[in-house]
Amino acid sequence: MNLGIQGKKALVWGASRGLGKAAALQLTQEGVEVTLLSRTPQALHEAQESILLQTGVRPNAVVADITTEAGRQAAIAACPAPDILINNASGPTPGDFREWQRQDWLDALDSMMLGPIAMMRLTVDGMAERGFGRIINITSRSVKIPQLELGLSNSARSGLTGFVAGLARTQVHRNVTINNILPGIFDTEGQWHHIQSLSEQTGRDFSAIHKERAAANPAQRYGKPEEFGATCAFLCSQQAGFITGQNLLIDGGSYPGTF
Repeated sequence: MNLGIQGKKALVWGASRGLGKAAALQLTQEGVEVTLLSRTPQALHEAQESILLQTGVRPNAVVADITTEAGRQAAIAACPAPDILINNASGPTPGDFREWQRQDWLDALDSMMLGPIAMMRLTVDGMAERGFGRIINITSRSVKIPQLELGLSNSARSGLTGFVAGLARTQVHRNVTINNILPGIFDTEGQWHHIQSLSEQTGRDFSAIHKERAAANPAQRYGKPEEFGATCAFLCSQQAGFITGQNLLIDGGSYPGTF
């Protein structure tokens, strides 16, 4: 399928690894002019070279932090009129809410709610004026399957979800859609960090937890980053213009509900 987005411009946060990188790679393959955004220079350079090797195209790359005004302005300076915005930030490691301090909560809000909202504020009106826009927030299945040890992520991402539900309905008539993708377990570095944290907190073997998580999923495996990237690219397509304000689970069927 021709997604109709060749020549469009995209900002992709958290693009140095994992699902952000997978989204950036797929968009580049679709002919989108991608700007990679990440806080880590070395990882960002490695992602840039990896995408070049796979596509023959070297995406732009900017070291930036979505939680800071300076970081967000650096992103806009690199790509002043994006057609596509992918908001993505890794969640905090699992923990006990009794130990979290006020700053922990504020940091989570900055990363997973306030930063993405600020990026939407900087880009959505321009998209509307140009008559095309696709905004994707990469959140987590924890929005629908809350886990106590992920309370920081549950809370901040749920706040973002509520905000998007309101904003999305006001923009779709101008061909600007805003959706959230809720990934489950994927074969990424972030997943391994999560398992390592669980291993350290429980004293259980890393490989045992790793195998259990795959076996407990109806698909009996971890998701492939390229599966995520393809889903994200479709939601950015011309054909997805009638899809907005949705929370799309991509989790191998682990969410047990009907709705």
